[in-house]
Amino acid sequence: MKRLTIATRESALALWQARHVRDRLQALYPEMEIALLGMTTQGDQILDRPLAAIGGKGLFIKELEVAMESGQADFAVHSLKDVPMVLPDGFTLAAVSAREDPRDALVSSRYTALAQLPTGAVVGTSSLRREVQLRERYPHLEIRPLRGNVNTRLRKLDEGLYDVIILAAAGLLRLGFGGRIAALLDVEDSLPAAGQGALGLECRSDRGDVIACLRPLIDMPTTLAVSAERAFSRKLGGSCRTPLAAHAAHDGGRLWLRALVADLKGEEVMRGENQMAVTTVEQAEAQGLALAEEFIARGVTRLLAE
Repeated sequence: MKRLTIATRESALALWQARHVRDRLQALYPEMEIALLGMTTQGDQILDRPLAAIGGKGLFIKELEVAMESGQADFAVHSLKDVPMVLPDGFTLAAVSAREDPRDALVSSRYTALAQLPTGAVVGTSSLRREVQLRERYPHLEIRPLRGNVNTRLRKLDEGLYDVIILAAAGLLRLGFGGRIAALLDVEDSLPAAGQGALGLECRSDRGDVIACLRPLIDMPTTLAVSAERAFSRKLGGSCRTPLAAHAAHDGGRLWLRALVADLKGEEVMRGENQMAVTTVEQAEAQGLALAEEFIARGVTRLLAE
């Protein structure tokens, strides 16, 4: 291939991620011309309502898929946690690159731990997953929606609209805002979203040339971990409307998968975990499915029905 075009959202974080992938490809293929196609998606335009109310995280990638389908772009770079668990027909994840820190981050100029927050303190987050975990452990806090790109969310915090905000650590670190992190939340306190911290490279499934070109960017430890996470979430119908978390980490030669599903108020939270020796994507997906089946056996469909 002589030229590649990467579709990307135009937020600062999305552009950083696309440029990061472009630079890695340029090092692999110095003679190739690699361009970015910046686009504004519906998810970027509608900021006054929660994602669950306007159609979910798929709104961040629909326009990019249209560009790939029409031939304007060859592939797209996504934050993997924003990629729906089931891709549209004709599309595939060609590569998952090495993961940044998958944890959630507490951002505040006044507090360094959630336990320090007084009754009525205002916490900003855009995630049902984070919200239910906060409500379970800290019912005395007031949780308010927080939409917008990273810079917008930090500005709202600085303007005093929130006492603390919680963001994915990966985005802050990638944009050079590591100094704004007051504390990294242990996964025991805030279990991450499936795929959090990883980048997913999506293309049309009939583009064997693009798939071959992206193959060197695959990070297998990350791919195995997120395959287990996404399989669990996919089985249980995970979306931004579902208070669901899944996080896998390598422990020696085994993959340790932890997950939770909650009701919308955080009054009932079901947790579970398993460990398996995993060396292939198929085995990782089987591990995620096995944990999902265990949740189903324990009655999780009652929580999901809400």
